[in-house]
Amino acid sequence: MSSQSQPKLPPNVAISPENILQATTDQWFKYTVRVQPHHTDYSGTVWHGTYLTWIEEARVEYLRSVGIDFAELVKLGFHLPVIELSLCYHHFIQLGQEAIIKTRINQITGVQMNFDCRVESLNTQECYVTGAITLVAVDREKGKIMHHLPPTVRDALINLI
Repeated sequence: MSSQSQPKLPPNVAISPENILQATTDQWFKYTVRVQPHHTDYSGTVWHGTYLTWIEEARVEYLRSVGIDFAELVKLGFHLPVIELSLCYHHFIQLGQEAIIKTRINQITGVQMNFDCRVESLNTQECYVTGAITLVAVDREKGKIMHHLPPTVRDALINLI
């Protein structure tokens, strides 16, 4: 594919904030998973890329739980791609274990949304992974970052924080 056919997103600092909303709660959305054989490498340890899938699933379910369905976003003409991702791996998980994937929005700046995530043991005594993810609203037709979130999405997000 040529670079001309791919929309180019500006660096995070180039997205100008309309306003900043800080989270006022420490409430996490929780999503439970059980390690299946296809989640692991040859040693029965969760493969590092599996955590990305779990974190994405938790984030999608979190947004769906507050009324933001990704299929509806597509119908509205926009999507929320990840533009920045940072994970820190603390401990590994083995085949058959269960874990809680926690996610929350910690800040909305204009059309940019910053999420925190944690992967923990069911009793929360062990932290396996921590991370931060940034999404930005993009107009699907134009392939450009939007100036504003659609009102229904913004209202749903404001109710979270």
